[in-house]
Amino acid sequence: MRLVWQLLAVIAVAFVGGQGIAAVDGKPWLTLVVGLATAVLSVFVYRWVVGRTERRPVTEMAWEGAGPAFGRGTLIGVALFAAVMTNLFASGYYDVDGIGSATGAVGFVGFMAAAAVTEEVMYRGVLFRIVEQWTGTGIALVLTGVLFGASHLLNPHASVLGAAAIAVEAGGMLTAAYIATRNLWVPMGLHFGWNFAAAGIFSTEVSGNGTSEGLLDSTTSGPKLITGGEFGPEGSVYSVLFGVLVTLAFLWLARRRGHLVPRRRADRADAALTLSR
Repeated sequence: MRLVWQLLAVIAVAFVGGQGIAAVDGKPWLTLVVGLATAVLSVFVYRWVVGRTERRPVTEMAWEGAGPAFGRGTLIGVALFAAVMTNLFASGYYDVDGIGSATGAVGFVGFMAAAAVTEEVMYRGVLFRIVEQWTGTGIALVLTGVLFGASHLLNPHASVLGAAAIAVEAGGMLTAAYIATRNLWVPMGLHFGWNFAAAGIFSTEVSGNGTSEGLLDSTTSGPKLITGGEFGPEGSVYSVLFGVLVTLAFLWLARRRGHLVPRRRADRADAALTLSR
């Protein structure tokens, strides 16, 4: 039942926060406030519900070192998306015409903070963490990554190709970041940095959501396989490539640190019963 209670708690916060952000749509400063409040509430609710249902210190969201860990994740996310856009720019598929909307970028801070934190506590904090205890790291990574990608099919300009790309580059990369660090602050920062760079800085579509203009006045055009089309650069082959490389780096680090959980074997009693037969 802990899975049920934890999911219900974090989904409730995500729903209320989503309704709040929708209510202040078009008002960047209010979006900033509501989004940040949603992110903070998600952290406290996660800590509370996990502590109550599992009766243990919530070490994956410990306060100590939270700021630097979130900051490192954010820097990685921004740098990674900037690498994608640099390749699109060099290929002639991304053009910058000038400065866009600074206030729009401010609103995206709150919007993306809410999205990143609520999704991370749901997918990595609850789903991956508990499924991993049942199946081991590898199977849990694949299952929750596919689920994370499939959830993006509900977005307005979604595509199967885009959802598949999200499953690989984000579902894999964000989960691997959690496995390597065994805390949620790094993947939350990575998720936030990637999303904010996409919408708040480079003014591109984010997972087919039809986001408004951010800091740069820009246009993206070209082959769907390269640019991601209406889904945005997250559906680009460049995003998949960089996402896979970072995923492998995090998994390598996780292996070195001994953070990989092997697949659970049959209970000894069941094994003994099988042998007796």
